[in-house]
This record gives sequence, structure tokens and C-alpha cells, in this order.
Amino acid sequence: MVAQPSSLREAWPALAGLSAVFLFEMLDNSILNVALPTIGRELHASTTALQWVTGAYAVVFGGLMLAFGALADRAGRRKIMLIGLVLLAVASLATAFVTTAEQLIAVRVAMGVAAAMTTPGSMALAFRLFAEDGLRVRAINLISTVGLVGLAIGPTAGGLVLAVAPWQVLLLANVPIAVLAIIGVRVGIAADDPAGLHRDPVDVAGAALGTVTIVVALVAPTLFVEAGAGSWRPWAATAAAVAGAVLFVVRERSARHPLLDLKLVAHPLVSSGLAFKAAAGLATASLGYLVTLQLQLDRGWSPALAAVGLLPQVIVLVAGGAFVNPFVRRAGLERAAWISAVSVVAGLAVYGLLSNYGYVFVAIALVLVAAGLRVVGVVAGVNVLRGLPENRTTIGVALTDTATEVTSGAGLAIAGTTLAVLFTGDIAAGGWSVRQTAEFRAAVTVAGLTLTVVAAALVGWGIVRSRRVETPSLV
Repeated sequence: MVAQPSSLREAWPALAGLSAVFLFEMLDNSILNVALPTIGRELHASTTALQWVTGAYAVVFGGLMLAFGALADRAGRRKIMLIGLVLLAVASLATAFVTTAEQLIAVRVAMGVAAAMTTPGSMALAFRLFAEDGLRVRAINLISTVGLVGLAIGPTAGGLVLAVAPWQVLLLANVPIAVLAIIGVRVGIAADDPAGLHRDPVDVAGAALGTVTIVVALVAPTLFVEAGAGSWRPWAATAAAVAGAVLFVVRERSARHPLLDLKLVAHPLVSSGLAFKAAAGLATASLGYLVTLQLQLDRGWSPALAAVGLLPQVIVLVAGGAFVNPFVRRAGLERAAWISAVSVVAGLAVYGLLSNYGYVFVAIALVLVAAGLRVVGVVAGVNVLRGLPENRTTIGVALTDTATEVTSGAGLAIAGTTLAVLFTGDIAAGGWSVRQTAEFRAAVTVAGLTLTVVAAALVGWGIVRSRRVETPSLV
């Protein structure tokens, strides 16, 4: 048996590789969004095609995480990650030969598959590197910080690159990231011990049902925003997602070897961690969407000034990493999780109640949500893994990431549908009337408070569940 590292320094090759994996996930869509107008012009892409350039990646990534998480726990986490990283490098290289929007969408699908194979493994392998919870928190905090720095600088870096180079360079940048990750994982992480792998056969029917359900659930919010609540399509997709979820639960309760053991999900650490992560995903996606529209369309800020207006969130997400470890040591894992989740709810409440009264309240909301997310992203994920057997760690991370993806989509659906119902006319058109301005501000209030209630329900459930857990001491 390979001795586990006793410090982060001893594990630096592995942490460098795993940080590169998470950097790819966080950097990818944020840096590509900047290039969408250029891609549209050069590839003669329609608006729908451009939406699928980013949407295809997100849907495939979210839909396949559970299936690949289950496979990694059986075939080997390191092995699946390395295969995914090779696929990422090859798909990114293929960008150099893209000539149509359809080809680019195919590349993005392949990259989504690669992300589903690698991203859950980055946190699972970081967790398994260490035996002590304090080191686990520090390692995952380090990896998260690297990814959040990429998320923060991605749009700016992308804009600078586009000024001097073709848009393909933005995706070709994934190649050296993948190579760095491959080297770090191969050098720093030993092959999985067969004794630590899950031996049950893969639940193929459960994997198929879970994938279809998640894909439809991720597509439904886009349909609500695009087609509006008056169209039958988003409601049909929502009904299909609910039906799929019910069938998935029935299958997992009756299967001899379920893809996802629902008894494990009911563990207090797991269920509370999932609730907190879900609330954070709901808040982050919806707040980013609403604030961007509010600053540019209601307040008339330029895109550049609106980007400056989002800086409080960026600063907290990046710099907040230095405060995570001391806070967790002082509060303990469970208390740190629910306190930070409450901060997320408080941020949504401030936004819903006060954002129409001045930018200072928008900034406060951004800071509260970002501060909560910064801690929840690390601690809730660690708690989920602490509540699972060692041979289920990868599917545990996949489950938390899937919960975040689905609730992010739900948050966007709530915000977009509220705007569609309460605002009359073309929201993107300039020169709003007094009535339209009032409608938009009312929609911001209704959406913000609705999101607050949903997030509060998730956090409240998580707090109730977390009270059943004994808090360990962190050294």
C-alpha cells in the first residue's frame, strides 16, 4: 500500500495535475463566451447554433457525470481520468480543423464527454490522497482557487487573445492544460488498488435513465428562457424530466446493484452537503444572469462597466480562498457548511428586497453569495465524500456536481420565466417606457424573492440533516 502524503507539499505533482483538470472546467465556457460573436461571423452560425456551441458541452457534461462517476469507481479513477484527458487534448486539437458550426458543436460534445470523465475524479482523487480531513479541505480549497482564478480571468484573457489571434487559440489552450494534468496525475497518483474499487456490475438501465433525465432537466430551462412559459415545449421537457426522475428512483430502489444507492444518499452528511451545494448553484447562476441584465438594461451601464460591477464577486471568489481554512478550523466542517449556505440565502434576500434601490445593495448581495459559495464549494463537497464508502467517492463528486448543474439551470429558468411573464415587449430593445422599467424592477424583486424561498428551503433541509452528524475536530 502506498503511504499517503502528510502535507500538501509532498503531494504537489498530484495537486498540480488535479488543479489543471479543474482549471479546464472553470475556464472553458467563460473564455469561449467572449468569442461567440467572432465564431458566429466566421462560421456563419445562426443564433441557435451559437447557443448549442456552449449548451452542448454543458448538457453532455451534466448528463454523463453520474454514469462516468459510477464507471470510475469500478474501472479505476486514475484510469478514467487519464482517458478523459487524452480525449480532451485530441478534441481541443480538432478545433484547428473546424470549418462549420456543426463541426464545432461536435467538438464541444467530445469535450463535454471528457469533462464528465475528468472533473468528478479531480475532487475524488484529491480527497483520497489524504487521510486527514484538514488536509482534504486544504487540498480541495487549493484546487478550487486555481479554478476560480481561471473563471475570473477567463473573459479578460479571452478578449486579449482575440485581439491578436484567431478564436481557435482559445480552445487549443486546453491542450497544454491537458498535458500538464496528464503528467501530474501519472507522476503524483498511484494506480487504483483493486481492493478499493467497487465490484458490483454497472446498472446500465439506471445509468441510461439518469442520463436522459439530467439531459432533459438541463435542456428545459433553456426552453423556458427561449420559448417562454406560454409555450408547450418547456413544460413538456419539465414533465419528461420529472417522469424520468420518478422512473430513476423506482429503478434504483428495485435494482440488485443500483447505479446510485439511495440509502447512501440519505446519509446526513451526503444529503445536507447536496442541499447546500444545490442552493449555491441555484443562487450563483440566477444572480449572475439577473445582475448582468439589471446593470446593462435597467441602469444603462456599458458591458465593460457592468463587468467592473461584478468585481466584488470576483474578488471574494478569488481572494476568499485564504480565509476558508482558518474559518473551517474554527467552526468545524458541519457548522462551516451551514453558515456559508445561510450567507448564500442572505445574499439572495438582499438582492430581491433592495437591489432596485442602488448598486451598493447589488454589491452586498454579490459579496454574500460569493462568500457563501467559496466555503460551500469546498466544505459541502468534503462532507458528501466523508459520508460515502471509499469505493463510491467518484460518483459522490459526480452527484454533487450534477446537483449544482441542475439547480443552476432551475435558477435560470425561474429568473428567465419571471422576466418573460412580467415584462412586456422586447427586453433587449433600448428606450424602455416608464411602465417597462417598473415591470422589469418588479420582475427582479419577484424572481429574487422566489429564488430566496427555494434556496432557503434547500438550506433549511440541509441544516436539519446536518444536526444528526457529530462534528469532528480539525487539526
